Amino acid sequence: MDVDTDPVRRHWSRSAESRQGRPGTTEPWESLTAEPAGVGHREVDADGTPALWVEPEGADDGAVMFYIHGGGFVSGSVWTHRKLVGHLAAATGARALLASYWYAPEHVYPEQLDQITRAYAWVLGQGAEPGRLAIAGDSCGAWLALSLALRARDRGLPLPAALLLISPWVDLAQSGSSYQTNAATDPFFHKEVVDSLAAGFLGPTSAAAPRVDLLQADLTGLPPMNIQVGGDETLVDDSRTLHAIAGKAGVESQLEVFPEQLHTFQMAAGRTRVADQAVESLADWVRPRLAIT
Repeated sequence: MDVDTDPVRRHWSRSAESRQGRPGTTEPWESLTAEPAGVGHREVDADGTPALWVEPEGADDGAVMFYIHGGGFVSGSVWTHRKLVGHLAAATGARALLASYWYAPEHVYPEQLDQITRAYAWVLGQGAEPGRLAIAGDSCGAWLALSLALRARDRGLPLPAALLLISPWVDLAQSGSSYQTNAATDPFFHKEVVDSLAAGFLGPTSAAAPRVDLLQADLTGLPPMNIQVGGDETLVDDSRTLHAIAGKAGVESQLEVFPEQLHTFQMAAGRTRVADQAVESLADWVRPRLAIT
């Protein structure tokens, strides 16, 4: 694949060059995504969490997507992800609440999950119907999304109708064999990089601790989930294993592996055909689960 035609691959390649001390100019994350048409934004305080309503024209006000951004627990924001979420919300026909959280290592587990739980309770308190609500997230945001669903189930909070998980990073021990088999195709997410991000987030907590190792979690009773991942990324085994254990737990799960794509390639929405196809696929899958006609 020609790197110059793939803004996400170019971004991760230049990020790797910068990390290794070689000259390289990394594109700002938010520049990877084209501006979606007809999407408005409103900043809100979701019970102490800065958040952003992403509101496409003509959206069904009764359908809500609660989106948690990625960034390795050390970066990303409602602003880096607002355009991606705008594309996804517009394709779905729903409003989206894009939530932020504190960064590691200044804040460690479970502070981010506690913060996201309060924001989720807040959006439910605003009148969002659980049966018309999806929780979505990318990368570490998908870890928070799945952890939030497990916490909601165990604490008796209303469960959403669906989960959308983009390049989910759910194995914080980095045990998947794809860290080796895809080492040559993924320019940035080498095991030592992801190990460092996990350590910064977990602090004194072990990656094997209950409710941290999501690949050992009992997923019984969770809502249907749609998992998308790039075939060239080192984290692809996280998605494959999650899909398998969801099936064993009786949870409806759809896994889409996109050949030759990297981590969170959907960030190129509006700029590459494959990113747009992935967004449309997520929207097509979740729309009936949110009763959007």
